[in-house]
Amino acid sequence: MAPYGTPTPDGTSSLQPPRPNYNHRFAAPSTSNMPYIDDQESKPVGSYPNTGIDVLIVGTGLAGLTAAIECVRKGHNVRVLERNNDINTAGDMYFMGLSATRFFKHWPEMAKEFHDISLHNCWIETYKHDGSPMIEPRKVADRLRDAGLDPNTPPGTFQMRPLIYQMYVNQVKRLGVKIQFGKKVVDYIEDPARGKAGCVTDAGENFEADVVIAADGVGSKSQKLVGGQVRAMKSGRAMWRAAFPIEYLDKDPKVKEFFRMQKGESGDEPIVRTWLGPGTYGMTLTRPETMIWIMNHDVTGSEKESWSNTIPAEEVLANMDKGVGPKPWAPIFKDLIKLTPPNTIVNFELFWRNPQPKWASPGGLVVNIGDAAHSFLPASGNGATQAIEDAICLASCLQIGGRSNISQSVKAHVRMRFIRNACAQRLGFSNAELLQDTDWTKVKLDPRLAQPKLPSWIFNHDPEKYAYQVYDKVVKSMEAGVKLEDMCDEGSGIPPNYPPGYKYSPWKIEDIMEDMRNGRTVVLGAGNWD
Repeated sequence: MAPYGTPTPDGTSSLQPPRPNYNHRFAAPSTSNMPYIDDQESKPVGSYPNTGIDVLIVGTGLAGLTAAIECVRKGHNVRVLERNNDINTAGDMYFMGLSATRFFKHWPEMAKEFHDISLHNCWIETYKHDGSPMIEPRKVADRLRDAGLDPNTPPGTFQMRPLIYQMYVNQVKRLGVKIQFGKKVVDYIEDPARGKAGCVTDAGENFEADVVIAADGVGSKSQKLVGGQVRAMKSGRAMWRAAFPIEYLDKDPKVKEFFRMQKGESGDEPIVRTWLGPGTYGMTLTRPETMIWIMNHDVTGSEKESWSNTIPAEEVLANMDKGVGPKPWAPIFKDLIKLTPPNTIVNFELFWRNPQPKWASPGGLVVNIGDAAHSFLPASGNGATQAIEDAICLASCLQIGGRSNISQSVKAHVRMRFIRNACAQRLGFSNAELLQDTDWTKVKLDPRLAQPKLPSWIFNHDPEKYAYQVYDKVVKSMEAGVKLEDMCDEGSGIPPNYPPGYKYSPWKIEDIMEDMRNGRTVVLGAGNWD
């Protein structure tokens, strides 16, 4: 048998185990589509009756894969289209917030895998970009305590992208979700009169479903139908990123010693080193088997939004000191870059999209999630988190509303998600300012000022529980013509899932960037952003 992901002649995955029976419940039958969601309650596959909703998902990023498994769990019928010939598991690391991992309680196999691949007993230390040590190594747990947080329930964790994606691939394989590879979607359509939506590939193929979830990134062609920006804007920034076997450090004992793991109670323990400089920042992660480094920089001309866009180390070394002032990057960091094996360094271009609430088509049968709806700066630590939250919320809303109320469910989902994401996007710019324009005098007195904000309104959120709590009230607010920005006003009964006290008003990323270029502090707005 061919390995999972190998396309068959019809473009589907070659490994299709028998589909489980989703038409029974583990709990007692209920006439309500809105079961109480307890914080500790697990509702695995089979806990919800089949809704009869045919869901077509475009894209196999974190948003698309999460939507696939959660839609299965909620009783929907799922198919997935992917433009590439396999699920891309390449990459290095990113931050996954607690609000995006709570749902693993419903997926015991994933929960175990996630625990096994997560960093435990991790340390962190901070340098200036030139190599000057600023904050000595400390356990992440201790820094969390200093911030008044519980180390046993941290706001999130750094994760290896290849390991996380493989975890998702394993779960998709267990469910037998039908994935058709090599299907590049170039157009989206809907027919509200028939209650159907669909998409068209570059080969002229037509696919149809009750609802189409566009999870195909910042360049999604769905923007034309939903009425948002057709294309995301170039940010002028990019990330050099690399992950490779730690054995490559053996070639230079000095680099190997500097980037060693930290001695701790359990022996050698993983450590994150942050490097903060004028208009730039970098990060390294030393794990038992892997060395990772990333660096934020101005575009150089070779960047692309692709994990396969590799460049030689010489290009990084020729450009990394540009724009950082009189003090160049630390020689030890440059030596690390020199040790990076060929075809490993990715120059990943960063895009952004102004916050706009048009995530759904006029008929509410095509909906954007993840980067297709909103893009994040890496400094936000929120891109992966909000993509996963989107998928969890949408699958829940479709289950609550049922097959006769798909448009209503989609539009309710957008109302629940938009302001939260706009706030998280804005927070990303504030964090970028902190990382790229650090006040070292203040940091010496309070090291917390050198770490990005990870506020409680983000990590304490439970997107599934929230959907079941507020769905009816959100629908009533739509029917009453309440404006999106007024939906959570006092007396509405709808608690905000964004900074308490904040009142949304439209803003543009260009204006924030202009302020940053002119040395003006990013203003987050009213409310408690901490």
